[in-house]
Amino acid sequence: MTVQLLNHLDEGPASAPPLLLGPSLGTSFALWDAVAPELTGGHRVVRWDLPGHGGSAADLIGPGATVGDLAGLVLALADALGVERFAYAGVSLGGAVGLHLAAHHPERLSSLAVICSSAHFGGADPWRERAERVRREGLEWLVESADARWFTPGFTVPRLVRDHREADPGAYAACCDALAAFDLRDRLAGITVPTLLVAGREDPATPPAHLREIADAVPGATLLELPGASHLAPAEVPEAVVAALRTQLDGPAASGMAVRREVLGDAHVDRAQARQTPFTARFQDFISRYAWGEIWTDPTLSRRERSMITLTALVAHGHYDELAMHVRAARRNGLTPEEIGAVLLQTAVYCGVPAANSAFATAQRVLAEEQTA
Repeated sequence: MTVQLLNHLDEGPASAPPLLLGPSLGTSFALWDAVAPELTGGHRVVRWDLPGHGGSAADLIGPGATVGDLAGLVLALADALGVERFAYAGVSLGGAVGLHLAAHHPERLSSLAVICSSAHFGGADPWRERAERVRREGLEWLVESADARWFTPGFTVPRLVRDHREADPGAYAACCDALAAFDLRDRLAGITVPTLLVAGREDPATPPAHLREIADAVPGATLLELPGASHLAPAEVPEAVVAALRTQLDGPAASGMAVRREVLGDAHVDRAQARQTPFTARFQDFISRYAWGEIWTDPTLSRRERSMITLTALVAHGHYDELAMHVRAARRNGLTPEEIGAVLLQTAVYCGVPAANSAFATAQRVLAEEQTA
């Protein structure tokens, strides 16, 4: 028997850590169009559609549905994709699904980001009334106010508004039933998954106070408020959401300046900063953030190994002034003079004897200065 799955889009390397992205009520996985591609470099990103939204079948849920039912559909999708444990981020109803997974299936999540969502959605009655009216009249009356509910004044995403209009009324109403019944406040303190809460400061549907309530209850949770963002933050301020998710998924970037000082020494960095001009300022910032804050902090290689690679590359390109600086750095990183000599000897084979000859002269001068210092 074939199991009917949520419609989804699977992007990025299949071998990369998986990340599942959940949508808001009334939208499709197009909500993530400006965010998901930016995360596929290091993650397998799977976006899914709610029942009756986008390409998902309407009959996946029915009247009286719960957020737990939707979470079960997400787990069925993950199982079908061979994904046992995954990071999860969701907006509004999609965020509620994430909270349910964190509370009831923590073994399946590696991290959780709850965006413009809530542990409860303002009481059951308004959602029941909305569900009843949608079943009776359809969705057009709601579509007319979509921009006001979703975005700050003057902003819109026509694709998402169209998705709202084309959603199946019965499935939409069932999702309203799920929101009416959802209240996870008594389970928040037991959530142990690393959790990020993202609030749109202009969000009328789930104001920042809703995210603060979760942040205050979930141990170790982080709260971020985005100015200029309403309810669909991934569509309205995608750059800010990408930055927040990257930090959540990969950890905060290390202080590049601190690493730069540890490897090159305070004296060298102080001289470089003293020489900095408005013309070179962006380049110096680039070096600190990228070379030192990302590459040199990657734990895959030790600093000793990075020093050996750097020495070889500098010899290969004839950058002997930089080589002198990195011979000093190699000593700070634990290489002995004999090990530095062995690295330079190997460059004679692969980079050429004249290059190695100049490199040995540079290194010998640096090591002699070290002995007389």
